[in-house]
Amino acid sequence: MTDTQTTSAGAQINHAAPASPPDTQHAKRWWILAIIGLAQLMIVLDVTIVNIALPDAQKALGFSNGDRQWIVTAYSLAFGSLLLLFGRVSDVIGRRAMFLIGLVGFAAASALGGAAPNFEVLVIARALQGVAGAMLAPAALSLLSTTFTEAKERATAFAVFGGIAGSGAAIGMLLGGVLTEYMNWRWTLFVNVAISVVAIIGAAALIPRHPREVGRPSLDIPGTVLVSGGLFGIVYGFANAESHAWSTPSTWGFLAGGVALLAIFTWWQTRTKHPLLPLRVILERNRGGSYLAMFLTGIGMFGVFLFLNYYLQEILRYSPVMTGVAFLPMVAALMITATISTTQLYPRIGAKILVFAGMLLGGGGMVWLTGISLSSTYAANILGPLLVVGVGMGMIFAPAMNAATSGVEARDAGVASATVNTAQQIGGSIGTALLNSLATSALTSYLVGKNATSQLVQANAAIHSYTVAFWWAAAIFGAGAIVCGLILKAGKPDPADPEAAPVIHA
Repeated sequence: MTDTQTTSAGAQINHAAPASPPDTQHAKRWWILAIIGLAQLMIVLDVTIVNIALPDAQKALGFSNGDRQWIVTAYSLAFGSLLLLFGRVSDVIGRRAMFLIGLVGFAAASALGGAAPNFEVLVIARALQGVAGAMLAPAALSLLSTTFTEAKERATAFAVFGGIAGSGAAIGMLLGGVLTEYMNWRWTLFVNVAISVVAIIGAAALIPRHPREVGRPSLDIPGTVLVSGGLFGIVYGFANAESHAWSTPSTWGFLAGGVALLAIFTWWQTRTKHPLLPLRVILERNRGGSYLAMFLTGIGMFGVFLFLNYYLQEILRYSPVMTGVAFLPMVAALMITATISTTQLYPRIGAKILVFAGMLLGGGGMVWLTGISLSSTYAANILGPLLVVGVGMGMIFAPAMNAATSGVEARDAGVASATVNTAQQIGGSIGTALLNSLATSALTSYLVGKNATSQLVQANAAIHSYTVAFWWAAAIFGAGAIVCGLILKAGKPDPADPEAAPVIHA
């Protein structure tokens, strides 16, 4: 929308809102994108930035290997289980307010974690980071979807946002390695304070206040308890599977309980007057298919980040910094492809073909990675697959995020955005546990009847376990291509209805 169009249409939209606030925001829209992108980067890089610092943190605070996983799990548990709740709360209190609260909370939690004197305080800080992240993520995406309503500009904005969402984990590994190697593990947490302060100042100055909308939704308390409990059970169950057998009650019990609670939640959403997640949001084919694409991609991507990270550091003996650098070509490929896919291709062909092709490329890159060996080199055996996976992810993330938030009513923008993040987060949690469990079983089976004390045998067993994980990740991408290809609608996306474009999104 240009200023001329806004002026000429003023007679038709004056009943909805004064002309000046949209004009003000329109002029600042790219600065607003920068602030939203900065917040999103902080959220996604924090999934991996602490991972590389864990050995140093463990030495400093003296916690056990068994306790180490909780530094990662505490963040995932809080983040994954509270996303839908805060997505709806942002619809109730306003996205600007929720965005600022989340930024302040993330800064405070990060400062607490960086200064943590012991293991317990560090775990609490990571959980609080997850809570703040669950506030930030849906507010950021819904602000993006309501700030950019003109088709071409929206495509560019989502290309940037999708590129950040897809590459943040790799950037986190690089930044975590640099901070740990050249400064101190605590700076993997303190760095968020600096990022948050910049984002808080920018958000307060750039994102305008708006009067309250008429008809903002009420909060569905029973639904909130059901879905938060269900997501907690699923995330905890899969996280627990990393260190416990699938047959233990603490694994299958939480998984079964989580599924049961989500089933009850779905039933409740059809009965309550003010549903937390209105089924109209997820039952529209393009949105539902996009959520599924984000979920499956979250599972499959951990085949790259988790096991290729192990391979580079443990087999090829890369330093943490060099491991992070090794992923940069994938990040570049993802960002470039996301931009082209969303600005040039998505408006012409829609999400169906892009997501289908992206899934196939992701699976193809995983199959290529199964050829790694003790004598592999980065240029010959790693770079090519990373570029293929990066192109594939770029074709999925930005178009899927765009389709997942297009055409949604203003009152549902927050919860629709939260569902995108929830799908990716839960997928990532499942991918970590599932692929890690499969890889561990493969390693154990490989060592049967062999000299397990031999370093050569151990190295080959580790590579075998990684390739098994890559094959499974390839299968997940292949299944995703088929299922998402069947669900997503073919053809150009429906043009935005100017009368439906939300004008209130504080």
